[in-house]
Amino acid sequence: MRKLLPVVAALGLFLASSPIQGWFDGGHMVVAYIAYQNLTPQTRTRVDRLLMLNKMYLTWTKGVTKKQLGLVAFLRAATWPDCIKEVNCSPGYTSDGGDTPPGKPTDAQNIGYQDTLMHKYWHFVDEPYSAGSPGQAPPSPNAETEILLLMQAIGTEESDDVKSYDVVWLEHLVGDVHQPLHSTSRFTQNHPNGDAGGNLVAFCAKPCTDELHAYWDGLLGDKPSISEVIQTGKSLLANGKPDGADNADPASWVTESFELAKAVVYVPPISDDNDPSVTISPRPDAAYQAKASAIARSQVTLAGYRLAGILNKNLK
Repeated sequence: MRKLLPVVAALGLFLASSPIQGWFDGGHMVVAYIAYQNLTPQTRTRVDRLLMLNKMYLTWTKGVTKKQLGLVAFLRAATWPDCIKEVNCSPGYTSDGGDTPPGKPTDAQNIGYQDTLMHKYWHFVDEPYSAGSPGQAPPSPNAETEILLLMQAIGTEESDDVKSYDVVWLEHLVGDVHQPLHSTSRFTQNHPNGDAGGNLVAFCAKPCTDELHAYWDGLLGDKPSISEVIQTGKSLLANGKPDGADNADPASWVTESFELAKAVVYVPPISDDNDPSVTISPRPDAAYQAKASAIARSQVTLAGYRLAGILNKNLK
């Protein structure tokens, strides 16, 4: 419970704010905005130059004023690891085992933009929550192992191509592990092999795809405008630096998110998933929505400060 204190302390403050549609592109871009505002001038200049090496840089910055080039590129770069999973967004990338690492030397390679694998399994670390069935340890590599690898790599003599790739992935993965369902899989009677971070907790019958994981991913919006991201980011920064913002240990970030999943995600009206006759969970009600929105705002704020901290400390 001690690891939850920074989040719980901030919860009352965020509950008092108007709830917003809160980790699709919206969440990742707000994390990036908060981080960018907390980069040192030296780190910001370095990051700005590195992002120019991404093949989507001109797309990210098309029509953007010179004054906002660095900021907007940084915001949009945070969504790139999701973009490469979509053929129409950034073509040329291939899946290498889906959400499960295939067990090849390429699983955790760090070779820069010549890597054309999607690495979908980098986006999460499914720590087991045994809530009716025994849990299973998460496979590796995963979000936690990759954050550690990339944090180390940006402080070495690796090429700028590699460091650009690493910065973009760090932007994304630090945000990911602060989403509770990117750090958890619940093991129940109905899902003895885990619920894939809530992806298998359905709110409606197929072909409807409304489910718990997407609900949490979307709490900060899907595809907000840059001005909307800036507005949200400024409102969160106005609350001041939260407790725990200087924590630079990715393992503890995962633990915090895991504990949040147990405390505020897998709670009523969400089904406990242990009754075989109940295959559809009730949707979140207004009280659940208010708390979830508050947690989302708190978590992206912590992620933003922590991302800035590791870039300021490690990037060379």
